[in-house]
Amino acid sequence: MACSMSNGLFYVAAHYTTALNIGILQGSIPVFVLLGALVAYRTSITQLQILGVTITLVGVVLVATGGDWTRLVEQAINRGDFFMLMACLLYAGYAVALRNRPAVSPLSVFAVLACVALISSFPLLAFEIITGEVQWPTAQGWVVVALVALLPSFIAQIFFIQGVGLIGPGRAGLFINLVPVFSAVLAVLILNENFQWFHGMALVLVLGGIAVAELGKGKG
Repeated sequence: MACSMSNGLFYVAAHYTTALNIGILQGSIPVFVLLGALVAYRTSITQLQILGVTITLVGVVLVATGGDWTRLVEQAINRGDFFMLMACLLYAGYAVALRNRPAVSPLSVFAVLACVALISSFPLLAFEIITGEVQWPTAQGWVVVALVALLPSFIAQIFFIQGVGLIGPGRAGLFINLVPVFSAVLAVLILNENFQWFHGMALVLVLGGIAVAELGKGKG
């Protein structure tokens, strides 16, 4: 359910904010996972990890405010960025809960989660129909749906599962930190979005904060 709600908020956020912002804000997921593990399992956090979390969160706030810190006082943060942060929080909860998954193969877990996600998405579809917001895809839209289902939703997941099996979850998990980088590049190249100064600063802060947190984990 959390994964479905996360994906739902992800797509809603795309209506109100840019792909650049969405990609960079996904860099907050490792931070939320770290904090979630602290709350759920009392996992210890080192001083370097706290510093890394702080740096990353500064980068997230920088994106959410569009480089204008007065928006925090005015509470004028883009609602798309807010939805995206909520999506990241839910996905982090899902990631933390995976620690207690049954002792079965990752592919089996993926199949079960996919079925649960399908079923739990029906209420979201019903809500859109009731509110008159539902939009059935055009021919081009069905192509996009097919690509999303095939590439990030299936093939990427299978590659990730295989990668975990080859190099372990710790090293494989670090590659999630490349999402903000790839998102920023693709948003500029494909969608022609403007890469502004605060996007660059946020990328440095988010990725730098995660790197500091990982360094702290290695020494902790």
